[in-house]
Amino acid sequence: MTGDRVLRGVGVGRRGVVGPVAQVQPAPFVQDDAPLLVDGVPADPATARQVVDDAFTHVVDDLRAQSARATGTVRDVLAATAQMADDKALRSQVLTRVAAGDHVVHAVDGVVAMFATMFEQAGGYLAERVTDLHSVRDRVVARALGLPAPGVPALDRPSVVVARDLAPADTAALDLDNVLAIVTELGGPTGHTAIIAGQLGLPCLVQVPFATTLQDGTEVAVDAAAGTVTVDPDDALRAELARRAQAEDALAADEAPGATADGHAVQLLANIGTPQDAERVAGTAVEGVGLFRTEVLFLERTTAPTRDEQARAYAQALAAMGERKVVVRTLDAGADKPLAFATQPDEENPALGVRGYRLVRRDPELLDVQLAALGAAQSEAGTPPWVMAPMVSTAAEARDFAARARAHGIATVGVMVEVPAAALRAREILAEVDFVSLGTNDLAQYTMATDRLRGELADLLDPWQPAVLDLVDATARAGQELHKPVGVCGESASDPLLALVLVGLGVTSLSMSAGAVPAVRYALRHHTRAQCATIAAAALAAPSAEAARAAVVALLVPEVRATLGV
Repeated sequence: MTGDRVLRGVGVGRRGVVGPVAQVQPAPFVQDDAPLLVDGVPADPATARQVVDDAFTHVVDDLRAQSARATGTVRDVLAATAQMADDKALRSQVLTRVAAGDHVVHAVDGVVAMFATMFEQAGGYLAERVTDLHSVRDRVVARALGLPAPGVPALDRPSVVVARDLAPADTAALDLDNVLAIVTELGGPTGHTAIIAGQLGLPCLVQVPFATTLQDGTEVAVDAAAGTVTVDPDDALRAELARRAQAEDALAADEAPGATADGHAVQLLANIGTPQDAERVAGTAVEGVGLFRTEVLFLERTTAPTRDEQARAYAQALAAMGERKVVVRTLDAGADKPLAFATQPDEENPALGVRGYRLVRRDPELLDVQLAALGAAQSEAGTPPWVMAPMVSTAAEARDFAARARAHGIATVGVMVEVPAAALRAREILAEVDFVSLGTNDLAQYTMATDRLRGELADLLDPWQPAVLDLVDATARAGQELHKPVGVCGESASDPLLALVLVGLGVTSLSMSAGAVPAVRYALRHHTRAQCATIAAAALAAPSAEAARAAVVALLVPEVRATLGV
């Protein structure tokens, strides 16, 4: 039924498409002893230094121009890459080597390799930035040597973009009119490229071996739900993907509030990063915002935004959503999401370091100013936000945060459950706050002792992992016993099958990208609460992630199985 060759990887999203391959232009290959020519003449070190300096400036200006034309997460990723290209230490070390007579390629490679090693050793967010760093290297070298710029080629027809690893800056600059899907050999399902692809509504597959061996123009079927790339798909597969696409488009017509078939309400919310994101999702059928990632407001700054700057942004988001619920997460930054004014550079293990709520130990003013801004925004917009802290591990931390928030007039206070300690002591934590929200991406990372950015370990980060489900179950049961809301704002909320499990466990709200809401709503509306509980029990009893998902598929009502193509 399928073509001659099927490649498998990790899917992001649910869509399936068919189209020709467009391979991304690889990094320029240049012998590091080949002379840099200016007007056909080998350049002396001083001239070479100026050429490389100009190349850095051009790359920075180009990235900033792209950022200015973009919005939301895309804009922020481009701005972050531009800031990396404009890093004074990176540029000065390269220029020093070139001025001393080092060849351009050797100088750039050497300095970038040193920075990349530092980033990889730091782990977390910095490790993910290595892809951006290599993108900057490739752009600078190509510009300095007058070679074609690496990255996505100009597309003259709708295509499937294929690369070994696609830099987020390249993803953000895609010509959306001509991009059907993204396929990479490397990367991870929670990396920047996958997140941006999700925001743009593009099917995405990562960790697909041999993807770069596909020839330009080859017709392939990309099925994000199945995690497959099928070469030369036959008519049956094309028809099946077209049927699924039509069915999912039809789901968007249903704008009813989230609920099970027997009327049990489940709030379906959106994840956002900026006030502009709030304005965008306000026009969709979501019941509010379940995660406002406020750290986006702090990125790429040398000093923290003022109380008034923050208040304006928060008020804009609250006003955009009107009377709908808005859950604001306080600054989730620190060692693994470096800020110029908050980073602790000497941490040996940033993922386990001073991040999220733990910043209050070292810089309590950051949190106090943010809470004051939220209080001011509440007064201006006339809508009270729900406010939660990230990376809370103990009931004492929850108690302290609640006291700080309420002192600034915040009435509804919660915390994130992202580490096993918080899940295991959820009852004690919920006694101190009004609600909790499960961040299943980090919860899986810490439960499975697996860096969420290591794509080759994606199977361990699967939210269907039994140990992760056990911790979600423990948290949800604590919420039911204390009659307090328990939400999920990790990627697992966007999986319509896993959504049934979460509701069956007692989760009261699901927050995801706005585009994922229709399929989740559909799945819930075709199963009763009792059916969800049965489905959840089957998942909990399964011995593996694969067995858990299979057990759920077996219990789906036939209509949902057919419509969602599972």
